[in-house]
Amino acid sequence: MPDTQKFHFISGLPRSGSTLLAALLRQNPRFYAGMTSPVGGLFGGLLNQFSAGSEYGPMITQAQRRRLLKGLFESYYADEKDRDIIFDTNRMWSAKMPALMDLYPQAKVIACVRNVAWIMDSIEKIYRANPFENTKLYNDDIERNTVYSRVETLAQRNRLVGFAWAALKDAYYGQHAKSLLLIEYDLLAEAPEKVMRLVYEFLGEPWYEHDFNNVQYDAPEFDQALGLDGLHRVRTKVAAQHRKTILPPDLFNQYASLSFWNEDTPSEANVIRVKNSPPVA
Repeated sequence: MPDTQKFHFISGLPRSGSTLLAALLRQNPRFYAGMTSPVGGLFGGLLNQFSAGSEYGPMITQAQRRRLLKGLFESYYADEKDRDIIFDTNRMWSAKMPALMDLYPQAKVIACVRNVAWIMDSIEKIYRANPFENTKLYNDDIERNTVYSRVETLAQRNRLVGFAWAALKDAYYGQHAKSLLLIEYDLLAEAPEKVMRLVYEFLGEPWYEHDFNNVQYDAPEFDQALGLDGLHRVRTKVAAQHRKTILPPDLFNQYASLSFWNEDTPSEANVIRVKNSPPVA
């Protein structure tokens, strides 16, 4: 693997454009990008082996820990040695900024975000499109019984939406926020070239002419295993899709005010966002 190869990371909230962003980035022959990789899980597993309580922890020095964790990325992407830049995707990277910045000080983390109410709406829409499947997003009938129990489950701090939201907020106000770029999904869908030019500027990379009318990405085997067909399918043409929410108004309004990146609070993070009033149901 060439010494000049760079690693960057894609993180953020679910159903907020990370797969679309990866599909666009991978059009550039210099880049590798994809959906969530297993590297994040392997990273966490190695950390558990290093940490207090593990019989191996006292035997592994800090220098060895760094080499092992860095070697994990380099070994997994060894087949992509012809790519100048690797983008690894995982929502957990927002919570691992100190480790990432230690391993790759020049790395950037790009996080896709979206109004949380519309995230819940999007997941619910896909759930209803698979009525004869008990998706693995929910552990039992209590969690999946109604739209209220489903949304409440997803919002828990250790579940799909709640964890990603808390991890991103941690990074947004953390000491490495300068290396973080948040992209609002609505703006990426409405003005993809403008957004992508800002992404290239953030990365310090020369512009590549993307084809926003011929975007290709799908992961049917992964989605079927999860019980949510179409979860990672990207539409061919990048465009905004406007519709009414399928959530009850009280539920939509409960989660519509959680866009902390639009608040007037201090953060060194970079944000590409839409300047308008909060959406309503």
